[in-house]
Amino acid sequence: MTRGRVLITGCSSGIGLDAARRLTAEGFQVVATCRDPQDIAARGAEGMECLALDLADEGSVATCADAALAGGPVDALVNNAAFALPGAVEDMPRGALRAIFEVNLFGTHDLTRRLIPHFRARGTGRIVTISSVLGLVGIPWRGPYVATKFALEGLTDVLRLEMHGTPVKVVLIEPGPITSRIRENAIPHFERWVDWPSSPRADQYRASLLKRLYEPAGKDRFELPPSAVSDRILTALTIPNPAPRYYVTAPTRISGTARRLLPTRALDWFARRS
Repeated sequence: MTRGRVLITGCSSGIGLDAARRLTAEGFQVVATCRDPQDIAARGAEGMECLALDLADEGSVATCADAALAGGPVDALVNNAAFALPGAVEDMPRGALRAIFEVNLFGTHDLTRRLIPHFRARGTGRIVTISSVLGLVGIPWRGPYVATKFALEGLTDVLRLEMHGTPVKVVLIEPGPITSRIRENAIPHFERWVDWPSSPRADQYRASLLKRLYEPAGKDRFELPPSAVSDRILTALTIPNPAPRYYVTAPTRISGTARRLLPTRALDWFARRS
């Protein structure tokens, strides 16, 4: 028995791939999106409907939305696709911020607003947006990603307020840390945009960030598998009245509480130790 048709972005690996497989197993008709043709073929080989999507390309977003709607009614959108760009804020050129905002915020917003009229017309629809613990509290070396997630949180909060009284329900999910390839996938962006050898922080890069990016490491403390996020996505899609936010990991719950209760200096201390 089908439980509805769900469009999920960023299904090449990690959270998006796990969610696509989990929702398929739970009886949903999943429309998975990927950027790489090889990943599109892989999802198709698993029996999923899969569409090409590059959130940085407005034409790709429009084509994907049209194709998804042409294939039948869409009951929900799961906004998951994003990438990270590590480095010190002072070393980020303007183009670096533009590139990450195009994907993590602008493209996500573009796709969402293209589906809202469809949800209104059908009288039902859910928008589930995957944020991050870094949408709650910023930490050093993660400025661009933090900026996009803070912006995504604000935009989604306002969208939820504006959708009150409509059939469209809007939910934020706050993961982190979750096992994924986000660190590995960040390396090309770091190498493209950050001239770290010329930075006044070059020694700090060598001592910390470069090791974290390039040297094999075990799981972070409190790290959970992507299935923990899929559990929350399933809840957000199936219960009659989902919560506005779902925290996934202990660090996310702690960060959410700390942001509300701690003064700024104490929160800064907490973030520096994270």
